Amino acid sequence: MEELYTHVNTINELLARYGVKFGIYKNNVFKEQLFPFDPIPRVITESEFDYLEKGLIQRVTALNCFLSDIYGDKKIVRDGVIPEEFIFSSSGFLAQCDGVKPPLNIYSHISGIDLVQSKDKTWYVLEDNLRVPSGASYPMIARELCRRTSPKTFHDNRIEDNRNYAKMLKETMNHVNTGGINVILTPGRYNAAFFEHSYLAEQTGSVLATGNNLFVENNNVYYKGYDGKKQRVGAVYRRISDEYLDPMVFEEQSVIGVPHLFSAYRAGNVALINAPGNGIADDKGIYYFVPKMIKYYLGQDSILNNAPTYLPFYEADMKYVLDNFDNLVIKDVAEAGGYGVVFGNSLTAEKKADFIELIKREPRRFIAQEVIDFIDIDILDFDERKPRKADLRAFVLTGSDVRVWKSGLTRFSRNPDSFIVNSSQGGGFKDTWVLSR
Repeated sequence: MEELYTHVNTINELLARYGVKFGIYKNNVFKEQLFPFDPIPRVITESEFDYLEKGLIQRVTALNCFLSDIYGDKKIVRDGVIPEEFIFSSSGFLAQCDGVKPPLNIYSHISGIDLVQSKDKTWYVLEDNLRVPSGASYPMIARELCRRTSPKTFHDNRIEDNRNYAKMLKETMNHVNTGGINVILTPGRYNAAFFEHSYLAEQTGSVLATGNNLFVENNNVYYKGYDGKKQRVGAVYRRISDEYLDPMVFEEQSVIGVPHLFSAYRAGNVALINAPGNGIADDKGIYYFVPKMIKYYLGQDSILNNAPTYLPFYEADMKYVLDNFDNLVIKDVAEAGGYGVVFGNSLTAEKKADFIELIKREPRRFIAQEVIDFIDIDILDFDERKPRKADLRAFVLTGSDVRVWKSGLTRFSRNPDSFIVNSSQGGGFKDTWVLSR
């Protein structure tokens, strides 16, 4: 393994050369930067991964049941498990999707579940990402480069091979394909994850397309390439947000979507991966109810824990939040990427008072969580090992069955005083080794 450490600069240079970067918009300026790779892997034992796998399959199964229900009969609301206000006030709930069933009733084909492990070794789910979860390509290509630079490391250690992700993804797309080619729909070169779009298209044998390459005719979707050839499209792995998918239904100013795409989807003539409207399951307020969903839909107790969470929407929880404000982390339910996260003890007295008033005025807008002191994982910092906070994004694919990729994206904070690990906040990433039999 030491050989990997000596080649870290070479690996990062190759990642940069291959365009493995992360782009962000800030102050209306697009900036592209390297997503720094650290060679010390996160190691997960076989038994530990078996536990995670069972919990992740259970969780994603229940979330798919929830999405089917909430855009259908809404039994979970009628039975009082989730308050009506939490559904219809969520920016993630799309009224246009009400009553629309995706092919084979699968909503979240690709789920990115973010977990942390506390210092007592308990795993907690921090959030569920069921809209357009990204990041699988980074450990895929990093593992490939590590294999090239240190083949002995992978010969001598019993590590699950993570090169099967593309095969899993292709099988997932094929399972719901309504007849035609598979397409990965990208907003284009200046999207933050464009590298991943092009890489996954290459690895799965899918066509990489922008909205300009697709058109709808008689409620069928077609791809038209530069050669003018017209091909029917059966599945679209869309890497653009719901609101930009179809200017005829959502944001009318969108220039990156496909007019009438939603009509073809509603008619059952194309699969959209993931289904539009999944943002309701990403809502951090809905996160609070996932253990209740598991009990309601599956009749089981939750295997994986939520972080201890409080909803100011409820009077008792509001009192707890106000009494323990300095010991909690407050999150805006509609934000993502590490934004909208406030640690209570970081605010001045004046800002604290203002923030508390905001929570009182808009209790549905926030959740509060206990601060989990999650484990530190060593990184190499100028040839010196230093501990940093890290999370794990696990990828769960739903097709003919629900499968967990035996790898994952481990992100770490490069700031020794920060719990925020997101790439958009300056974090780096590691490979995740799942030990094999």
